[in-house]
Amino acid sequence: MVAVRRVIAPLLLAVALLLTGCEGETPAAPAPAPVTTRTSTPTPTTVAPPASPSPSSSPAVTTPAAAGKVVVLDPGHNGGNGAHPAEINRPVPAGRGQTKPCNTTGTATNAGYAEHAFTFDVAQRVGKALADKGFHVVYTRQNDTGVGPCVDRRAAIGNEANADAVVSIHADGSEAAGANGFHVAYSAPALNAAQGAPSTRLAQTLRDTMRASGFSPANYIGTNGLSARADLAGLNLSTRPAALVECGNMRNATEAARMTSADGRQQFAAAIAAAIEAYLAS
Repeated sequence: MVAVRRVIAPLLLAVALLLTGCEGETPAAPAPAPVTTRTSTPTPTTVAPPASPSPSSSPAVTTPAAAGKVVVLDPGHNGGNGAHPAEINRPVPAGRGQTKPCNTTGTATNAGYAEHAFTFDVAQRVGKALADKGFHVVYTRQNDTGVGPCVDRRAAIGNEANADAVVSIHADGSEAAGANGFHVAYSAPALNAAQGAPSTRLAQTLRDTMRASGFSPANYIGTNGLSARADLAGLNLSTRPAALVECGNMRNATEAARMTSADGRQQFAAAIAAAIEAYLAS
């Protein structure tokens, strides 16, 4: 019995020590599982701000001058004219009992930059500036690779569109020494009411705006930047206010450099667009 007690006593003492230790210590809490915080944004119906629209897709903001107004732009000549002499040389009505060749190839700089390319580029720039302000713009030709249209057809396009303003865009090719500067042609004497005060005012507004934009009036043709003409079919046959801008002389080195430059063409276009807007706002 004494032996049993000797065995049990140490056992009881060990158990007591174990129990005392478990109660006297606060066991360390198990480490919490790592929490992964996700900052994913739910996909909204409008995911993100759209990319800035390209200039061609920018919505037009209609100005008071543009409301309901139609502008016809007539870039002179065409890129395919030179390859079709029979077609562009055939005679067509030119007004005042005259006939003229359907069209011509136009001129070029001494380095070979063609008038038809210049006029098409400038017309597109003018048209974009006006369309961005809400004007309805019509072109007499849609590319620079075709033939024509003939001068009588170009006038008809403006008439059929019931245009509020028709502006034909050209560049001159004078070989006269020192010839430079722009001029604006209009039909005179007038053959109808639109060719009277409306066309004259359009021509004057084009002249004044181009001059204010830093372009010099021609020193070899017209008077003070204006040229009254009785021989231009597109003007003679128009029943809408119409004018023709000769932007400068492509054979003049300084003006040729400006016309060949994209920045230069933008300057011409900005002046012409501003003039058309000013004319239609008055």
